[in-house]
Amino acid sequence: MTTLLRRVAGPRCSSWRCLDAILRESHSRTTNLLSRDGARTLTGASRPLTGYSRGYIRGQHTEAADPVEVDLKRLEGGDDGIVEVLMCRHKARNALGHVFVSQMRELMSTLSHDSTVRVVVFRSLVPKVFCAGADLKERALMNNTESDLFVHGLRSLMTQIASLPVPTIAAMDGVALGGGLELALACDLRTAAYSAQMGLIETTRGLLPGAGGSQRLPRMVGITLAKELIFTGKRVGGQTALEMGLVNRAVEQNQTGDAAYGEALSLAREILPQAPIALRMAKEAMNRGVEVDITSAMAIERMCYARVIPTRDRQEGMAAFIEKRPPRYTGE
Repeated sequence: MTTLLRRVAGPRCSSWRCLDAILRESHSRTTNLLSRDGARTLTGASRPLTGYSRGYIRGQHTEAADPVEVDLKRLEGGDDGIVEVLMCRHKARNALGHVFVSQMRELMSTLSHDSTVRVVVFRSLVPKVFCAGADLKERALMNNTESDLFVHGLRSLMTQIASLPVPTIAAMDGVALGGGLELALACDLRTAAYSAQMGLIETTRGLLPGAGGSQRLPRMVGITLAKELIFTGKRVGGQTALEMGLVNRAVEQNQTGDAAYGEALSLAREILPQAPIALRMAKEAMNRGVEVDITSAMAIERMCYARVIPTRDRQEGMAAFIEKRPPRYTGE
């Protein structure tokens, strides 16, 4: 990807030819969305992704004895199309250990190929915790090489999350520290309770953010503020996070401890009625465009726009506007 983008900016490359190569993968994903067969199942699975899918996860792991630390739930009825990723490693506060990371990686691979998914919400089932970050007990048993390889895998997981083709939302109802905040940063949108505490605290442990935090945070809040937060290892609450642009919405915590999740669900419901292919292409255009110069970014936008022109959803959107009725998008 980086090589292709460099070629776009270079004098020897036709920008259209290079940009077409850049977006070829996106076109493949869009084709999958266009060729829906009506099956409402997880890709590669024989059972529907309805309710909790613990059995599916267990069946996919080579070690059947692994506890379920990350789960999936598909919402139904009017919320059909919203999928929740449930983090449920209760004893270790959702710490990013081997099993947790392995299960999350499998689920991300599944979701990336499921054309029925329209919005993904990441939430925790552990009270007062989103994700506590690295599993320091596991990390203490690793030698230098093993530690480096594990963090590389963790960085790859965050890239998987960031690369999901549909909008993603992190609901932070509690602590999100280190790798936990990096997971939230890999999502498109974030909600938080005022009582939540979040921060990239790695420098207080003799480290630096190694799963994308040192790159995603500056892009989100600006380089100066990001340096302050990382250099000091400072933790901030939901209200402060909202003011600095770290989260999209912040709310007062409720008695059940899931106010941020409620706000994330409300946000997902605002996204849900929009045209699925248009959403995917909009995300593609923004994610790729922000990494290149403005001229190349405009060309990327044009290429993404070209993908939606032949869709039935575009025709439906125009017809609904003329007929003054809500559109009924099908992702085709």
